[in-house]
Formats: sequence, C-alpha cells, structure tokens
Amino acid sequence: MTTTIGLIIIAAIALFLVIIYNRLVALRNQFRNGFAQIDVQLQRRHDLIPNLVESAKAYLSHEKNTLTQVMNARNNAVDAQQEAAKNPDDGKRIQRLGGAETC
Repeated sequence: MTTTIGLIIIAAIALFLVIIYNRLVALRNQFRNGFAQIDVQLQRRHDLIPNLVESAKAYLSHEKNTLTQVMNARNNAVDAQQEAAKNPDDGKRIQRLGGAETC
C-alpha cells in the first residue's frame, strides 16, 4: 500500500513537472510570437518610408509648379498695371490689365 501511495506521489510530481514544462514552453512561444509581430510591424513601417518620400517629392513638384504659375501671373499683372498706368487711354493695355487680373 505504501508503494502504491509512493507511486501515486511520484506520478503526481512527474505530471506536475510535465504541466509546468509545457506551460513554460507555451509562454516562450507566446513571447517569441509577440516579438516577431513587433518586428513585422517595424519592417512594414520601414518599407513604407520610400513611398512616403516619393509622395512628398511629387507634392513638392506640384507645389513648385503652382508657385511658379502664381509668380508669373503676379508679374504679368504688375507689368500690365504699370503699362496701363503709363497710358490709361490705350484700350489694348487696359484689356491686357483686365486679362492679367482675371488669371
């Protein structure tokens, strides 16, 4: 009878050790999976940076063109205004001034 109780205690201890080992392995795998997910997200972020740079370059190009057009329109309007101020009786100059101001 004492042998049976001893075997039951040894089996319980062995079962307890197996359960603890399995739980530790599961926690280790969970930790590794979590860390791998962080790596994946960081890699995705790093992969998106070139796309962001290209988008910024395209936007800057658009803004440069817009600024150039605005500066040209302003310069044309100022030139037309100065020409019209020199000779307000000239209809072509006044018409040019009106056209330059409507841009």
